[in-house]
Amino acid sequence: MIQLKTIEELRLMKESAHLVSKTLGMLAKEIKPGINTLYLDKLAHDFIKDHGAEPAFLGYGGFPNSLCISPNDQVVHGFPNNDIIQEGDVLSVDCGVILNGFVGDHAYTFEIGEVKPEVKKLLQVTKESLYKGIAQCVRGKRIGDISHAIQTHCEKEGYGVVKELVGHGLGRKMHEDPQVPNYGKQGSGKVIKDGLAIAIEPMVNLGTEKVKFHNDGWTVTTLDNLPSAHFEHDVAVINGKPVLLSTFKYVYEALGIVSDEEKPFQLDF
Repeated sequence: MIQLKTIEELRLMKESAHLVSKTLGMLAKEIKPGINTLYLDKLAHDFIKDHGAEPAFLGYGGFPNSLCISPNDQVVHGFPNNDIIQEGDVLSVDCGVILNGFVGDHAYTFEIGEVKPEVKKLLQVTKESLYKGIAQCVRGKRIGDISHAIQTHCEKEGYGVVKELVGHGLGRKMHEDPQVPNYGKQGSGKVIKDGLAIAIEPMVNLGTEKVKFHNDGWTVTTLDNLPSAHFEHDVAVINGKPVLLSTFKYVYEALGIVSDEEKPFQLDF
């Protein structure tokens, strides 16, 4: 059952989401060749705790870390480890917090130095598809409209849209109804209503859409070992329109990126 949120609850969720956004922005200053991802995990854990929150991923289903960090052909749910980040890598960093009883859950894929042009384009198109999906998160439309927008934007570029992993509702729990696939038919799925809060997160592969689930119970990689991209925002429906609860502005400030992509979905409330 979908748990629609009040404005007061959405304000608290925005605080949770923005703490994740600030954590990603802090990490953006630290991500560079020569470091390992356990270092990033420790930074994030301490930053979240210092801001009066709890890491949402730590212990969730037995997950041992505060971040999911997935380099290159890892799609999602990668374990931070001692492997050294290399020039030319891409790194999906997925972070969650629990603050004021609500979960924020939000991800960005970082370029490490100079990446191959075809990989850079994959990241660009995947992020574009995220906003294509967000634009469909309108009262009276359906979840399938979000899914279809993401799928068509990515597949027209020849990319593989992962089907085994989906976005989700968000609130006091990290995974609530409804599921939000990154593929689907227009006009299908649950009707979108005011108070809906969801995590939209396209996971898109440079090559095949097929993935491999590893025996550790978490790690997911592309079947052809080509790179994957993952971007995620927390979105609410307020007065019939999509409103971002999370933001990439802290990442962009750290990386010197200028963008107005979030402007259509911003609202002070």
